[in-house]
Amino acid sequence: MKITTKGRYGLTITLELARQIGTGPTSLRSIAEKKNLSEHYLEQLIGPLRNAGIVKSIRGAHGGYILNADPSEITAGDIIRTLEGPIVLVESMEDEEAAQRELWTIMRDAVRNVLDNTTLADLLANESKSELDDGYMFYI
Repeated sequence: MKITTKGRYGLTITLELARQIGTGPTSLRSIAEKKNLSEHYLEQLIGPLRNAGIVKSIRGAHGGYILNADPSEITAGDIIRTLEGPIVLVESMEDEEAAQRELWTIMRDAVRNVLDNTTLADLLANESKSELDDGYMFYI
């Protein structure tokens, strides 16, 4: 399984919207500038996220996008499936031995489990934890 820039940037967009909860809508331009990404490319990704009900657009001079649910209710799997399609590791397994098919199934299920049990809130919490860990200096 390979996550393309669609999935990676989709996570970037939604994580940034999760960081901005309570501050109003966030424009794609501001996300693109902050993350040094193509605004045009982000515009292509936001449509499927909106259609899937993950984000909501707000019109007007101070418009932009907001998450359509709490970050604890949106999983990485929701975003990846919306932008990448179904999660598969191997295209076709029919011509392989049963032991191989079982391995691919176990691996696929493990990846699905991680994606479906990791929310945007979890990712933000891990981000905060990483920032705290980076602040320590050890001397020997």
